[in-house]
Amino acid sequence: MTAKNKEKTQASTNGKSSDHLALQIMGVTKQFGSNVAVNNVSFNVRRGEVVGFLGPNGSGKSTTMRLITSFYTPDSGRILIEGIDNQQHDKETRAMIGYLPENNPLYGDLLVKEYLNYVADLRGLKGADRREKMDIAVEETGIQEVFYKPISTCSKGYRQRSGLAGAILHQPRILIMDEPTEGLDPNQRVPIRELIRKMGAERTVMLSTHVLQEVEEVCDRLLVIKRGNIVAQGTPDELRGDALNQSFVVFEVEGEGVDKALNAMDFIESFEMDPPKNGRTRYRISVAGDIDIRPELFKLAKNSNWMLWELHHEALSLSELFRTLTDESGDAALAAAAATDDVDDDKNENEE
Repeated sequence: MTAKNKEKTQASTNGKSSDHLALQIMGVTKQFGSNVAVNNVSFNVRRGEVVGFLGPNGSGKSTTMRLITSFYTPDSGRILIEGIDNQQHDKETRAMIGYLPENNPLYGDLLVKEYLNYVADLRGLKGADRREKMDIAVEETGIQEVFYKPISTCSKGYRQRSGLAGAILHQPRILIMDEPTEGLDPNQRVPIRELIRKMGAERTVMLSTHVLQEVEEVCDRLLVIKRGNIVAQGTPDELRGDALNQSFVVFEVEGEGVDKALNAMDFIESFEMDPPKNGRTRYRISVAGDIDIRPELFKLAKNSNWMLWELHHEALSLSELFRTLTDESGDAALAAAAATDDVDDDKNENEE
């Protein structure tokens, strides 16, 4: 994480008292044998935020979520749930969290109603409170249509909704979801995203996902993890700009010697070009820092007698952002962690 982005993140959290923080992860480390799955990780999640957790496979996303939900115990560091230590008050903090793991643990031979009643038994819900919370969960997840059907006969979308109903049955303040749309087709993902967005209006939500469009549409803020280390955090716009300290300029021009002239400009890091079309070539130029090179490019085009067709800034796409932040070829800030073997979270669970 860049110093500028770290200052911005600290300012956004320091302006709030701990009473406004739903999650506080402070210097948490989790190791499986010689493999460091989570390495001195620290971040906060404010009440009412929908936070996306991004990272390559084996980066530590699922392990971090399992630490927050008390499925794992950290080797070092502290985790506060609504200001309460989850190691010292395990039962109390578990009651504050709803958790939907990546592999939705459902019993296919049960009716949806029977499954939710089973979850209610585990949660100790009884009487009028049980009936009221059951009605709320069914209504909120929209599973009325399949409530009396066997889970095995439900579509993947309705199975995911049923698992989500079980996760929120006790009406938790915090909802943790690991790859909530994994395995769904594009049409099934849309209503689940809308459901997540709706739930985020009433509770704190943290979700991991590989679907970057999902992050754009649902999340207020992002955490990016690589090799067990948080490498960036902030809103998508903050990460695109300040965190990467990088910008792009689109430059479409008609003329001779353009490539040579661009290569001679010191403040241009690199450029890509589309095949020439109708005598014009479109360049996408990468510039380090906050330098605006558009005036220089305009002068260059004018002095070179080029015909200028297009010149504008272009926002960094979220996929490019993710690729840049998690690229294994660089990142001096993670040099110490680079020697750590990549850990697959499913493998970690088995090793434990």
